[in-house]
This record gives sequence, C-alpha cells and structure tokens, in this order.
Amino acid sequence: MPGSSGLSLRLLPVGCRREDPHGAAADDALVTEIREVHTTRKGTYGVRRVHAELRGFGHTVNHKRVERLMRLHRIEGRHLCRRRRTTVPDRLAPPTPGLVQRGFSAGQLNEKWCGDITYVQVGGSWLYLACVLDICSHRALGHSMATHMRAELVIDALTMAVATRGGGVAGVIFNADRGSQYTSDAFAQVCDGVGIRRSRGRAGSSYDNALAGSFWQGLKRETMHERLFSTMRQARLEIFQWPTYYNARRRHSALNYLSPAEFEQQLQTERKITLAA
Repeated sequence: MPGSSGLSLRLLPVGCRREDPHGAAADDALVTEIREVHTTRKGTYGVRRVHAELRGFGHTVNHKRVERLMRLHRIEGRHLCRRRRTTVPDRLAPPTPGLVQRGFSAGQLNEKWCGDITYVQVGGSWLYLACVLDICSHRALGHSMATHMRAELVIDALTMAVATRGGGVAGVIFNADRGSQYTSDAFAQVCDGVGIRRSRGRAGSSYDNALAGSFWQGLKRETMHERLFSTMRQARLEIFQWPTYYNARRRHSALNYLSPAEFEQQLQTERKITLAA
C-alpha cells in the first residue's frame, strides 16, 4: 500500500533516510564501551553500575538496553559466596544499646558511623582488617590491618576516622557488632574520650551492620576474587588501595550512583547554597 511505512521509506531519497540509533552498528559500539567499563572495573560491575558509569561519561542510554546487551553477550557482574561468621561476642561485657536499629541512613555527615572486622588469607596465615564508615555518605573514614584481632585493631581504625573528620566528632553514634573488640574496655575508653556514643547490633546478624559488611564484601569481590596473597607486604599494599578507590570512584546505588566523595561534595555544595539563601 502507498501509505505503508515500508514503501514510504523506500520512496524517500537516500539522503533523507534516518539510521536506526539502536541498530546493529550502534549496539556493537555500545557493547565495546560496556566491555571497556566492565574490564576497567575488573569484571565486578553489573548492569546498574555499568549503566551509571556510561551516563557518567555523558552517554544517554536506557538501562534496559544495557541490560539486554549485557545478557546477550554474557557480560555479568561478580558475586560472592556467603562469608564465614567472624563475630565472637564477650558474654561478660556490659550491655550496649542498639541505637541504630538497622536504620542505615542518616540526614547529615557525622551523625552515624559503623564498623566491622574481616580477614583475608595470606599464605598459611591470616591478616585481619577493620573499617569505619560514615553511614550518610558511605565514605570509608578509617581502616587498619594487623595479624591479630585484639582491640587495638578496631581502635586504630576509629582513631584514623576521628582524624579524618578533624577531631570534632562528639555525639556521633558508632554501630558495630557484639564482637569482643568492640565491647572491650579499651575501645569504650577511646569512644568516651572523643564523645562517640556506642551502639550494638545482635550477635551473629549481618543485617544489623550491613553497610560495613558490604564494604569488606566489595574488597573481596572486586580486588581479590579467587586470589591468594603470598606475602603480608603484597596483601597490605593491594588492600590499602581499596578505601581510596572506594571513596573516590566506586558508585553506590544508595547514593544515586555517586561515589562517596562525590556525594559529600554535593552535600557541601547544597549546604553552602542554603546558607547563602
């Protein structure tokens, strides 16, 4: 029929025809960029973070198209198996209230922090890691590494976090599990000395400290998946890079796919605008 779209297209001059922006050539070009993002992020990014990265580069592309192409070309993000339980509670420690109650959101910086411990195998031994994160921005404020799990491990991470925030942290709520390091007298004294209010989740429940646990899962999934460090020096050097990358580059779905550094900068800009108004 003369009015059909197919016949009308054939009757148009060649110079007036539009190329399909979602045609095979365009899809091939987009797949190349998707692979580049996926490779740059060491094969860890799934659909949502790949889509956010492309938009960050200025591409206006629908996430469903990215999902379709990644599924078609079998490009997948990386997932971890469930981790082993590491929390060893001190039954004799005095009770500490659960001030967070799985409320892993905060309206401003330095309102709520959280921390957690994990470990990585190094040759035939273990390296233990502790972190402190700001729940509002997800920024890693402090971290530490040691070949032991004494209270000094978590104290060092907290001390670094306090220094990162310039020392003015009175009133901050710090949430952790009921591990003996966090319920120790030494850790309590450090918290009391800077005005930090301690909060505890339930023993053995990863959901009560999900954000800090996710920080360490990201390390294991994105930095050392199926790898075994042979020396402590190698392990320390590579793990040390994770908080820097996490803060400056890693996109977070809870932050509208901004990095923690970008999110804090956005908060500060909005605050300046509010004060100037």
